[in-house]
Order: sequence, then C-alpha cells, then structure tokens
Amino acid sequence: MSASKNASAHTLKSDLSRVDTHEIDRGEYDELPDLTEDALKRAVVNKGGRPHSPSPKILLSVRYSREVVEFFRASGSGWQSRMDEVLREYVRRHGDVGGPTSEQLRTVRKKAAGA
Repeated sequence: MSASKNASAHTLKSDLSRVDTHEIDRGEYDELPDLTEDALKRAVVNKGGRPHSPSPKILLSVRYSREVVEFFRASGSGWQSRMDEVLREYVRRHGDVGGPTSEQLRTVRKKAAGA
C-alpha cells in the first residue's frame, strides 16, 4: 500500500473497530518469540523518512510565468520533476555560457561573509 493513502477497513480488508477494541490477555504473551541477545544484535533501527539522495535538491522560491507553470502542471503528477529535467537538460547543453560556476559563486560568497 502506498504511504500516501490513508489506511481504512476497506484498504486493509480488516475490521478495524474490532482490532481497536481488542484487549490482550496474558495467554497471548506466550505466543510472542523470546527476545534474545542474538535477535537484538540482528535488529536494525529504522528512523523512517526518505533515504538520503546522492544529489539532494535545494528548496528555492522562484517565480515563473503563468503559461510555463500551467504547461507543466497540465502534465499531471510529477510536473515539478519534469520541469527540473527540462532545466537540467538546458544546463547540460548550455553549461558554459561564460558566467561564473556555482563553485566560483560559493567561493565569492564565503569571502564576502568573512569580510
């Protein structure tokens, strides 16, 4: 099941109200497996969330013309990723336009911050 969908009795094919009202009795604890040192050594802590991307994106506020946004939004879910791909392709084709590289800009910003 997708994480974006809410769990319901229909999607889980379960009687959630019965599950919610169930009270565990002592006999049910006997059914649980023993917690051994070996089991604890094999345990993996999952902190949740998305895995770290090797090339993380930057959150940025940008203004685009209405027709550009409407064009990409009309393409449906994932429109921002498609817009990103179009811009990345442009950078691949026109990468050397004579302006400073992002590394050069970072260096200038660091020097300015230290001054």
